[in-house]
Amino acid sequence: MTMKNYITIIGGGLAGCEAAHQIAKRGINVKLYEMKPKKFSAAHSNSNLAEIVCSNSFKSNLHTNACGLLKEELRLLESLLIKIADETAVPAGQALAVDRQLFSEKVTQEINKNPLIEIYNEEVTNIENIAKDGIVIIATGPLTSEGLSKQILKITGEDKLHFYDAAAPIVSKESINFDIAFYGNRYEQEKKKEESIKQWKQRLAIQEQSYINLPMNKEEYEKFCNELINAEIVELHQFEKKEIFEGCMPIEIMAKRGIDTLRFGPLKPVGFDDPRYVKRPYAVVQLRQDDSIGSIYNIVGFQTNLKFGEQKRVFSTIPGLEKADFIKYGVMHRNTYINSPILLDNTYNLKCNPNIFFAGQITGVEGYVESISSGLVAGINAVQKLKGLSQTAFSELTMIGALAKYISTLNDKFQPMNANFGIVPELNDRIKDKKLKYAKLADRALESLKI
Repeated sequence: MTMKNYITIIGGGLAGCEAAHQIAKRGINVKLYEMKPKKFSAAHSNSNLAEIVCSNSFKSNLHTNACGLLKEELRLLESLLIKIADETAVPAGQALAVDRQLFSEKVTQEINKNPLIEIYNEEVTNIENIAKDGIVIIATGPLTSEGLSKQILKITGEDKLHFYDAAAPIVSKESINFDIAFYGNRYEQEKKKEESIKQWKQRLAIQEQSYINLPMNKEEYEKFCNELINAEIVELHQFEKKEIFEGCMPIEIMAKRGIDTLRFGPLKPVGFDDPRYVKRPYAVVQLRQDDSIGSIYNIVGFQTNLKFGEQKRVFSTIPGLEKADFIKYGVMHRNTYINSPILLDNTYNLKCNPNIFFAGQITGVEGYVESISSGLVAGINAVQKLKGLSQTAFSELTMIGALAKYISTLNDKFQPMNANFGIVPELNDRIKDKKLKYAKLADRALESLKI
């Protein structure tokens, strides 16, 4: 049977767009299917490709951070989406955060202008026909449509696809009370005993404005926690309750685990001093810049399933958000992933049908950069498959390769995984200093990638 001379990609998200770019870069035609704008998922809202639904953060850029290393690897491999993320970055301290609207617009422009990529705005529900005599990459992400989900179950022989997570609310900067709020990144607020409160405030005023911090005393914190755990939530089905991914836990569920849970989690005060009193607050709520001009901020770690009215009521009890204007409320939405350790190899190729690849969060890689990584690997290997060449498996010493190995290695308790140094092989030498150890792991990864 003669193979088609193009590769089909289903899904125009981060992974799908990166895969399309990598394939076209190698001179192969791409048919990219994206169901928007004819049909939208519960969480998507615009017609652009590579729409970012949750946080606008691509996480740390630091060499000693696992996701920072992953981005550096992708830069070396000329990832289109990481390049655009760098171009649309907004201030976020040591992290890479993007103007989400500008990011998706630029990705859409780049994909549209590539003569080898043809976009079809329609939903695909029959993968088997496409894969009979052609290569296909399924990159439909964590919000795969019901029709396609059923088809994926059929071709994989599985009976389960779903887990759930939540997105945090966004507020306007102008509605934040700066008599209470202050700018600054964690650990940059070190107190100087010789400073007056006035000098302290002046110093804070000139610091980087990528994060806004809302300090709370014990009484304010406990009041907030009490309101949070007693607030009304959107009722989930029984199977949903069992499958909330631990890495994206709704804040109200975290609060119910104990009065100090949030204080040792997203509201930890470590590294901050309240400029009003020049002492460490009992808890701190952080807000991160969400657009290029700094007009809107998302509430860090506040992914939630509270009803919209309850979000307004409860989050307005936080000092500094008394009159907050909520630009977007947090939402729960369905996430979908397959049992990759059983189904995929370390090139994201489906074992039972070599014409089919998967990419993105549907494979069990968790996060924007991780999804881009899987799209790059799947795209490269789809081309190799079409040309009849051997597959390219990235070294497990790299973060790209370690993620691919993780999702393709048998694991009884498999769940979505972010980039982390725990999934790469240990160094030969035992190093106690964590930063030095991570730096050496990162150096080793980048050197391995260059060979």
